[in-house]
Formats: sequence, C-alpha cells, structure tokens
Amino acid sequence: MKIHEYQARNLFRKYGIPVPEGVVCHTVDEVKQNVSDKDKLRVVKAQVHVGGRGKAGGVKLANTKAEAVEKAGQILGMDIKGITVEKVLVADAVDIEKEFYVGLINDRNTKSVTLMASAEGGVEIEEVAKVSPEKIIKMPIDPAMGLMPWQARKIAIQLFADPKEIRQCANILVKLYQLYVDTDSSLAEINPLVLTPDKQVLAIDGKMNFDDNALYRQKEILSMREADKDELKEIEANAKGLSYIKLDGNIGCMVNGAGLAMATMDMIKLYGGEPANFLDIGGSSNPQKVVDAMNILLSDQNVKSVMINIFGGITRCDDVARGLVIALDQIKTDVPIVIRLSGTNAKEGLEIIKQTGLPVVETMREAAQTAIELSKK
Repeated sequence: MKIHEYQARNLFRKYGIPVPEGVVCHTVDEVKQNVSDKDKLRVVKAQVHVGGRGKAGGVKLANTKAEAVEKAGQILGMDIKGITVEKVLVADAVDIEKEFYVGLINDRNTKSVTLMASAEGGVEIEEVAKVSPEKIIKMPIDPAMGLMPWQARKIAIQLFADPKEIRQCANILVKLYQLYVDTDSSLAEINPLVLTPDKQVLAIDGKMNFDDNALYRQKEILSMREADKDELKEIEANAKGLSYIKLDGNIGCMVNGAGLAMATMDMIKLYGGEPANFLDIGGSSNPQKVVDAMNILLSDQNVKSVMINIFGGITRCDDVARGLVIALDQIKTDVPIVIRLSGTNAKEGLEIIKQTGLPVVETMREAAQTAIELSKK
C-alpha cells in the first residue's frame, strides 16, 4: 500500500521529524480559503502515486497567494502518467544549501531493514545506484537492537561535517526507523533531506509504502488508503483468491504458482516481449477463478495478447479449460489467447480447448513466442 506525500509528511511530523508547513487542497477554492494571505515563496505539488511529477509540470513555485491559486488551477486536473491530479499540496518553500537522500527498505539479502543514505539527494535513488553506486551508503540494522544512536551518527557523519548538523540528521534517522517499524512499512524515504542556509536539516519530501499483510493491525494507516484503478484491481483480485500485480507490458499472463509465473514472465522477456502483469490463480481447481482472472486481465487496455501457462498439480487442467470456455462465453473479446497445459488432466483440458479453436502449444518457449507474435497483430 502506498500513501501520498502529504500523508507521509503528517506521519513524519507525528514522529518529530521536521517538515515545512503545508496544506492539502482538492480545489482552487480550497487553496483560496486555506492558504494565508501573507506573501512568501510556496511550492504547489501534485499528489499522485507516481514519480516524475516535476518533469511533468506537477510541481510549481509561487511567490504570492494569488500565484499559488493560479498554479494550483494549472496542476489540478492535469494528467501525469495516466493519473488525473485530484489534490495538491501547497507548502512553504525553503532555501536549500544542499540536498541528501535517506531511506529504509526491507533487504532480502541481509534479511533485515537496511538504511540507505547518499549525498546525492533530490534525484531518483535508482539513477544514483545505476550511475554511481559507490555514492550510496548502506547499513543493515539488527532487528533485535533496532537503529542505535551511534549507528545513526555514523551515517550522519558521512553526510554532514558540522556537529550540529550531524546531531539533527542522526535524530531524524532514529525517528524515521521507529516510524518504519511501528507502521509495518516496506519503504520509508526522505528525498530530499535538505540543509538550509541557517543550518537546519529538514525533510521536504517523503514516500512511504506498507506491507499489505500487516494492514489488519494498522487501522490508522489503512484509513489513509487512496487506491488508484490499478490498486483497486489488485485488491479485487486478492478478494477473489488471485495474486495480481499490474506491469507495463502488453502480454497478459495467467499462471498457477508464483514460481511458474516468474518463469513465464522471464520467458516472455527472453524472446523480446513485455509482460502486462503477474497473475497467479493459485492451486484451486475452481473454474470461477479462471473467469475472474480473465475479467481482470482483459480489463487492462494495454493487453494485446494473453498467455495461459498451467502446470496441473492440485490445479486440474480440465477445470482451467472449462473456466476459460465459460469466461470467453461471458467476455466477448478479440484479444488473441495462447494456451499451454501440462500435468494433471492436461489431455482432457487440451481436448476442451481444441474445440474452441484457440491456439494450443506444448512448451513455454512456444507459448511465449506465439503470444509475442499475436500481440503484434
């Protein structure tokens, strides 16, 4: 689960992490009502669950209240990477002497939370990792001990030289870690963490993601959820016993088992295609699952072909085939579909599929290559 920047700022403030004052507004009238008349430099920022807001024109500076109203009017309603901006954050701007990055992630390699920091703030950390990985400082945190103050200072010393600045940074890191643990986060980052000319260390942008499996005990966090259409699909899929994650490609995937799903996406990539999703129907033999899965797959307008790859174990191939026939009776589509069935009752399933006239293949390689070719037509 993701939250908006203004929500992350509110959590930062709750935990004592210094952030500039700001107000979130859904309309131009709300900006007029909630922004003070005092003339000062403000930043108007689109609140959407995507990166690259600045490049898309979703972040603008305003010197007066009138300018803030004008800039908010320009940003509200604009499209950023397919998402319509429905709210803006109007926040006090700050003079910046230097920008930094700090963040916490769940690290599978170290089996712990890892603290990352860099003096290259204000840009995407992925780009820094790609171009200059040596500029990223990493510290795994013992889950039994947590982030100790001396460890926070050790990181801060590598970013700042002045003792006062080091103490401020270390204090922010300790509080950020506590927030991370308390809220079952999977990502918490401040980018940028800035040093002002008067030597104050402030968090002026924040991003937080949370573990969906822990939301049952995070009622305050769950109340912040503002799901976009893709997240709503993922929530709907989960409620129906499906594991679904939307991706950016055009070949829809329906597979049983997470490992096979990953291998299927790898195979599509190997032959030059791009998967449109991860979709695991699980181990059930319920044909309705296939109907639900096809509905979700084909609701993605980017899908140009569908690759179905089933290895029958607990899941019976004939049940999948019946579910597919039912789905295609209910959903009228011209999106081409290629099917590979093997394992339990594969012969019976293939007989059912052949009667529909859909293309059937024997190997994953053939399935991927055929799906890619069909997507081009």
